[in-house]
Amino acid sequence: MSDLAVRLEAPNGQSWVQPTGLFINNEFVKSVKGASLESIDPATGKTIVLVQAASAEDVDIAVKAAQKALKSGPWKTMPAADRGILMSKLADKIEQKASLFATIDAWDNGKTYAEALATDLVEAVSVIRYYSGWCDKVSGQTVNLPNKLALTVRQPIGVIGQIIPWNYPLSMATWKLGPALACGNTVVLKPAEQTPLSILVLAELVKEVGFPPGVINVVNGYGRDAGSALAGHPLVDKIAFTGSTSTARVIMKQAAETLKNITLETGGKSPLVVFDDADFEQAIKWSHMGIMSNQGQICTATSRILVQENIYDKFVKAFIEEVKQTSKVGSQWDEATYQGPQVSEVQLERVMAMIEEGRKQGATIAHGGSRIDTPGFFVEPTVFTDVTSKMSIWHEEIFGPVAVIRKFTTEEEAIELANESSYGLGSAVFTTNLERALRVSAEIEAGMVWINSSQDCDTHVPFGGVKQSGIGRELGEAGLDAYSQIKAVHINMGTKL
Repeated sequence: MSDLAVRLEAPNGQSWVQPTGLFINNEFVKSVKGASLESIDPATGKTIVLVQAASAEDVDIAVKAAQKALKSGPWKTMPAADRGILMSKLADKIEQKASLFATIDAWDNGKTYAEALATDLVEAVSVIRYYSGWCDKVSGQTVNLPNKLALTVRQPIGVIGQIIPWNYPLSMATWKLGPALACGNTVVLKPAEQTPLSILVLAELVKEVGFPPGVINVVNGYGRDAGSALAGHPLVDKIAFTGSTSTARVIMKQAAETLKNITLETGGKSPLVVFDDADFEQAIKWSHMGIMSNQGQICTATSRILVQENIYDKFVKAFIEEVKQTSKVGSQWDEATYQGPQVSEVQLERVMAMIEEGRKQGATIAHGGSRIDTPGFFVEPTVFTDVTSKMSIWHEEIFGPVAVIRKFTTEEEAIELANESSYGLGSAVFTTNLERALRVSAEIEAGMVWINSSQDCDTHVPFGGVKQSGIGRELGEAGLDAYSQIKAVHINMGTKL
């Protein structure tokens, strides 16, 4: 076994050889400075394993490997259909190892194994498989003009720096890798420092299925080191980032130095509006899932719940009962667990600080509100009522299992409160009145609106936000636009000077 790999056995009995190096030019290598970072089990607070942490020097090596693969060699000359075959093989390999990937992300992230297997892995396979089919279908146009022919061709943007979050480690990696590879780009990927493991196993598969060296490189590391170096590197042509709005602002400034192309998917404080004619039982269940699933660590979490006043009291009571019955907090390996630990102690402390801020500002904790006294980073699912527009918990993204419930009277007031945010990622509307659903969805300032559901996401449908929730779209055909650029070619058909 290499000194850049270690055999691990997870609490569910799954064992494997875990790579621990940086993945550059299809090889696992040590970091130049020998730095490392810890993968920690959020359920116990104990270290799982140390992996190499990239410095600016390592990022430079990876970027130059990606540039070389882009400019020369088999990736540059490979037929588009053959790229699709490689991607399809990668999707097959991920699917074959689904239980392993689910185990790694559950251990590394704290999400339940059942959720990782049923949701994250299904999505990861679907995305790579979907974009494999696009490889030979990215095309341009011809334009007939007097005395000349104009045509457009779609070409790769170049070397893509991709920075992914910790809440959905593997699936977020595929969201970015899929369209980038389909369009012929090369990639330097920086996973979140909290969840480095599954992407390194993915890198093994990249080499195994036959991707040429330098096409996909993985540089685990801290944002201040590897992330900053990637965003500011002069040979990186585009940065794609998913994470907090505050970090996105920093990345945007760094990318501006060389006018890099950017795609940013950032924070959210998504509203969920329940009208009095909604299917009440369904509204309760979807509202609960929309904020409490994945430990509330979802950028689109519908954390601001707006309920029409004549059903408000009934809704609050039923919502809390749903939380009590459904949101079992516990080990990510327990089949009965709905909510595992927060991803890290830092994240737990942030959630607790926001809960305390809400309490101090006068909101009522109708349920929960405390850290669970057990090893690991567990917090009670929490419900606030008596919330006003002046409170931090109404405006700031908490990224934890914390819901705020507020009443409204009219449709106009519901729209006004829904839009009372600097964010605009997801939103939901519950009503059985189709005209109202379409009216309200048209007025809500968000990149996505779910009618009578929450957190719906499909590989074929664009995903993204407005306002401070980001720039650009991922998934679907729209995702290809973020990773290709149009070149116009003018052909003179006889005009003479």
